[in-house]
Amino acid sequence: MTDLERIRHSAAHVLATALLKIWPEAQLAAGPPVETGFYYDVDLPHRISPADFERIEAEMKAVTKANQTFVRSAVSRDEAIKLGESGRLAALSDRAFPSKFKLDILRRIPEGEEISLYTNGDFVDLCAGPHVMRTGNVGAFKLTHVSSTYYLGDENNPQLQRIYGTAFKNKTEMEAHFNMLEEAKKRDHRKLGRDLRLFHIDDEVGQGLVLWTPNGAIIRQELQNFISRELTRQGYSQVFTPHIGKLGLYRTSGHFPYYKDAQYPPIVERETLDLLAREACSCGDLSNKLESGEINGYLLKPMNCPHHIKIFASQKHSYRDLPIRLAEFGTVYRWEQSGELGGMTRVRSFTQDDAHLFCTEEQLPAEVVGCLNLVKTVFNLLGMKDYRVRVGLRDPDSAKYIGDPANWDKAEQACRAAAAGMGVPFSEEPGEAAFYGPKIDFVVKDVLGREWQLGTVQVDYNLPIRFDLAYTGSDGKEHRPVMVHRAPFGSMERFIGCLIEHFAGHFPVWLAPEQVRLLTVTEAQNEYAQRLLRELKEKDVRVTLDDSREKLGAKIRLAELAQVPYILTLGERESISEQVSVRSRKLTAPEAKSWLEFFHQLLDEIAHRSL
Repeated sequence: MTDLERIRHSAAHVLATALLKIWPEAQLAAGPPVETGFYYDVDLPHRISPADFERIEAEMKAVTKANQTFVRSAVSRDEAIKLGESGRLAALSDRAFPSKFKLDILRRIPEGEEISLYTNGDFVDLCAGPHVMRTGNVGAFKLTHVSSTYYLGDENNPQLQRIYGTAFKNKTEMEAHFNMLEEAKKRDHRKLGRDLRLFHIDDEVGQGLVLWTPNGAIIRQELQNFISRELTRQGYSQVFTPHIGKLGLYRTSGHFPYYKDAQYPPIVERETLDLLAREACSCGDLSNKLESGEINGYLLKPMNCPHHIKIFASQKHSYRDLPIRLAEFGTVYRWEQSGELGGMTRVRSFTQDDAHLFCTEEQLPAEVVGCLNLVKTVFNLLGMKDYRVRVGLRDPDSAKYIGDPANWDKAEQACRAAAAGMGVPFSEEPGEAAFYGPKIDFVVKDVLGREWQLGTVQVDYNLPIRFDLAYTGSDGKEHRPVMVHRAPFGSMERFIGCLIEHFAGHFPVWLAPEQVRLLTVTEAQNEYAQRLLRELKEKDVRVTLDDSREKLGAKIRLAELAQVPYILTLGERESISEQVSVRSRKLTAPEAKSWLEFFHQLLDEIAHRSL
């Protein structure tokens, strides 16, 4: 546990102490530290709301001011049960009722494991620790929100109130944290996406299903154009595949039925449904028949790889043909729980800049390195230079992974070697591999310090075996290719959602939906403005003209709200001298330039994709 986690774990105990001072009848469950702070689950007749926070925080301050020592004591199971039955666990004194949640937690502690209590003042809690030395070491804290939760996350258990807070070593660190949260609100891609008209999610279409509006579509298309040109240079072939496939395809790949909870339900042919209905087949029977393969159906594709595999298998290949690199901006479908959906970063339909490479074992190291370099190219282009690499390996104790352990060893070694050669920090994380192979994920830190998993590269020996893929080697015999799965952006939806927040909506000019806006001061400049408009459009610049009768200040404000990179004001002086008055976020004040100077500067900036 880190020092900050110790502070937050201790703050949870301070919160519990304060709650019991106000409501002695409170039944406490668990109070761990979490990524953003801490919480404590409580069963209490009084419905806690933010209006109660000031009172609770005042009691918490009294506990920290008292500077109570956190005292650890190991006890026997019988002693702990006795304390729980007397109501003394998670309480300030004995009570007329048992500490029901603590007794349940106690029963779940394995036999032979040490049982420990932590005491601060009169508060005694069943807890494994650790904590800071004294309550006064908790530093700065603040309650943030309250929600409902089921005990142990099981809807069959009692519903509790979960009180959240955060804590830091001092007030300066806490103020920095809340300033960051305020900045995050301003950058929230859901708000900016709405304000800048980048995307729309409509209940009548379905939650988690993104509608790309014209402005958002421009950003997406520019990114696709960039990566497509890179792929052409690197010898990729573009393919297109349907949005559905037969269940048998996904049975072979292993996606169905083992991952059916993360997929949309199968689509059954009408004739089959009519026949089953006449046989009075229940929904449960239908599900069993689909899983067993007794009847077939179709599935909205959760992955593009089985389709690409079938393209590779559609003709014979020699070792001279390899590597074969198939790329597609392929849309896939996953069933996410409604409570897990969020804007563009967690959706039910998303498009991957997907590719699958089929190569020999000898070619594998170079192909993996090539894929990693492509991801780095994308990140450097967009100024995402603060990232780390995570190598996801199999968990040897898990049964979810398919294939020969010897092949896994080779694939994992290829990922380790490629990651080690990148010159950036990387970590190995067992249990994070895909079911068919290890992977290298790029975890990007944004300007607010938040981490996002974006690009990925995966090495796969197993699907070529499951689909019986082969190529003819130089010895005239059939050999098994190795597959590499890779997606530099990952999901276009998630990537662009992160990009909106990364740039706070201030996109570089080459990505901006609207690159230039011309503003006339009076009607006398309309002819000059129309000429500039034509010249910009001839060079494919995304430009608009505001020649309305609104006051200039109002026009400027509208353009700034739309976050147009360049706003050109055209008045009498500009039209006479063939100049423009340039406003941009890079300038502290408007700057007069000759039209041709600005024009060539703009085209150069777009061509070089400057940030």
